Parts: sequence; C-alpha cells; structure tokens
Amino acid sequence: MIKDKTIVFLGSSVTSGDNGWSMCEYISETQDCTVVKWAVNGTTLADISAYSYVRRLQRNIKKQSVCDCFVCQLSTNDSRGDIPLGEIRTSKDKESFDVNTVIGAMEYIIATATEKWNCPVVFYTGTYMENAKYQKMVDALLLLREKWGIDVIDLWNDPEMRAVSAKDYEKYMRDPVHPTKLGYTEWWGPKFVSALSEILR
Repeated sequence: MIKDKTIVFLGSSVTSGDNGWSMCEYISETQDCTVVKWAVNGTTLADISAYSYVRRLQRNIKKQSVCDCFVCQLSTNDSRGDIPLGEIRTSKDKESFDVNTVIGAMEYIIATATEKWNCPVVFYTGTYMENAKYQKMVDALLLLREKWGIDVIDLWNDPEMRAVSAKDYEKYMRDPVHPTKLGYTEWWGPKFVSALSEILR
C-alpha cells in the first residue's frame, strides 16, 4: 500500500514534470501519500557538476529522516556528450565507485540510500526512443538490479508502453524524453502506482 508512505524521488526534468506536474504529483494526489521531489532540470547521475544526482543526494539526504521508498530517474542527460558509462564493480563499498561515470554514480546512489533508509530502492527508465547509449544504460541498470536486489520500473522495455498508438503518443509526449501533463496522468502515472503498490505491499 502506498497510502501514508513517504516516497523520495531523485531526478532531472522528467521527474520535475510538465510545469511542475509529474508522476510525483499524480502519486501524492491519488494515493494519499507524501512525495518528496528532488528534481533539477538538465542534471546528470554522473558527478560532473554541483547539481549532479550524487551531490544533491549528499546534500539533501541529511535533512530527510523518513523515506519508505527511494526512486531514482535513469536520466537521459547522461546519454549525451562524452560521459563514460563505466563498469559494475564487485564491491558494495560506496567509496569504491567512480561517481564520474554513469554506473559508478548509480551504484553510489544505491549504496547511500540503502545505508541511510534501509528501504526499497527503485530506478525508473524513460519510455523507448532511438538512443543507443541510453539502451546501454538500461541494460546496465538491469544488471545492477541483479547485483543489488533493487526494483526497476522499466518503461523502456514495457510491451504495453511500447504498444501506445501514434495518436496517443502525440498527446502523451512533448518530445521523445518528456511527457505532457496528460502523459503523466493517463500513461506514466498509473504504471508507477501499480509498480510501487507491488513494491510496498
């Protein structure tokens, strides 16, 4: 049950939403729960700026004592430019990860959230688009699921999400990365509620 839970989201513009409305608001308003949203547009998992996921987690985690579920966006921003993908380490020591790489940042975030809250850690992907590097990021995430036992809301590979009609896709997506408010409300939001309800049952 999501009701009365506190869910923390870490992400960039997709988590921020369409004029501030995303699945975060959909979840909080339909499920009577608390959603904390740490979202800054244009930011990356990899620690390449002061607003990276890694640094924002480090800053914000100290102030967030309650978290029943931690949800992190697999940011498409990391698929641009020359940010290295990195590699999965055998270690689970958070100090051993190269946070300047995508995978290293993901592992650091998983380890840090687990250490702080000992709650379910969830990553979510975007819906499918033509992006070879993001495909590699999704593949790496699924391997991290095996290593860490995290949950993944895999919109990228979801057959139902891929089967959306062209007409609905035009209504639901502002561009290949960002949903519209209607897209969050009718398409993405229900998927998140279903997945989180199962994870928190």
